[in-house]
Amino acid sequence: MLPQALHLPLRAHLTRLREWFQEERRRGAPGVTLPHALARKYPQAGVQWGWQYLFPAAGLCRDPYSGEPVRHHLHEKGVQRAVQSAVRRAGLSQPASCHTLRHSFATHLLEDGYDVRTLQELLGHSDLKTTMIYTHVLSKGAGGVRSPLDRPVGAAPADRGAPAAQK
Repeated sequence: MLPQALHLPLRAHLTRLREWFQEERRRGAPGVTLPHALARKYPQAGVQWGWQYLFPAAGLCRDPYSGEPVRHHLHEKGVQRAVQSAVRRAGLSQPASCHTLRHSFATHLLEDGYDVRTLQELLGHSDLKTTMIYTHVLSKGAGGVRSPLDRPVGAAPADRGAPAAQK
């Protein structure tokens, strides 16, 4: 699921990445790591655009299969450190992490009226009980309900997959 707001920034990122990728090829830099059988079947795949990572690591590492230098994807620890740095710079008093973003995503979807089964699928939970922990945010009571008249002018409710008769 890719937000509309990220389409243009992602296209710009891909344009910059493609230029960088082409420069890497001109310099003869190594490609990405591939599973051993795939690397044998398609020896040039690691240097083809379709196999490149959306968020490549800045440096090279050793391929676990061949021992050769290769580029890998950005490590999750790097993303976690970037989030922690942003939390500190923002001066947040509450702890926050990548997992906090996952919880926020789930909570906002439930608050917007999406059903818990849809949320279960999006989060990849095999057991609905795991997803149900997010429903605690919905116990606002009558005082927490916002009138449809308070929506911004022109804002329509999101299409939540309900049959036409229920819309």
